[in-house]
Amino acid sequence: MSNILLLANLNCDRVLQLDKPLTTGGRHHYDDMGRRLGGGGANTGLGLVFAGHHVALVSQIGNDKTADWLLAEASLQGLDCHLLQRNDLLTPELLLLMTPDGERTIIRPHRPVFTLGLAPDFTLWDALYINSSAVGAEIWAKAALEHTLVVAQLSKDERARPCHILISSKSDMAGRCLNMDDSAAIWQYGQQIAGTQLRYFIVTDGQNGATAYSQQSQLNIPALAAKVVDTTGAGDAFASGLINALLEKKEITAAMSQGAYWAAIAVATDSSTPGKELQNYLMKLRGSSRV
Repeated sequence: MSNILLLANLNCDRVLQLDKPLTTGGRHHYDDMGRRLGGGGANTGLGLVFAGHHVALVSQIGNDKTADWLLAEASLQGLDCHLLQRNDLLTPELLLLMTPDGERTIIRPHRPVFTLGLAPDFTLWDALYINSSAVGAEIWAKAALEHTLVVAQLSKDERARPCHILISSKSDMAGRCLNMDDSAAIWQYGQQIAGTQLRYFIVTDGQNGATAYSQQSQLNIPALAAKVVDTTGAGDAFASGLINALLEKKEITAAMSQGAYWAAIAVATDSSTPGKELQNYLMKLRGSSRV
């Protein structure tokens, strides 16, 4: 078991199932599928909890009934929530507009500014994962680099993300790198964001798999076939599988392949978080390893 610190959001997702794909100016009917636990903190964290790790979440929530529900749900499912900060604002629901093909559109309000306090003692942690716009995240990352594995998602802007492993998607890279066929340019961009300690810059590309760029090489892994039910949290599941494999000292291609497998399970599951399917798979895997 490893100690993993996640700097990521904890959300209350409200799922609206649409009758057809979204179209500009169109009219749509929907079924309200209720609320569910979501956000990068839960979507990434629960996979790691299922894998047997101790996972602590650093995030900000309100101090209302919705926030109480979030805290209770996350804690019941095994996430360590004692580092959550609470503000006096109402906790909004994020709207997930789901189309029949499993694709989703997210509608959310602007988040209040979340400012981190002093960095913790990272000698007590085996990994730090950053998927948050919290002020001070880069300070925590720099403090962690010498002591623990640091994995980060590329931010929506150009802010620094000091880390060993940087993750993005091809769609999120649009407009950031002029030539996605130029591996040297992609690596250079990754280093601009993550710093010289970057080991790999991973770019996922849906059904086309994922590519890990480094100073010396470009490594590709294929996507896995899956029946798409709900694409919510696929990238988060990829990150959790990747982190789990890296903590097991697996090579980067094996780690990406594990991430891809966990993502394939996630998209075939009708939930934001990884769900029982991944939990059952990991329980069986651990059981067979003891034989």
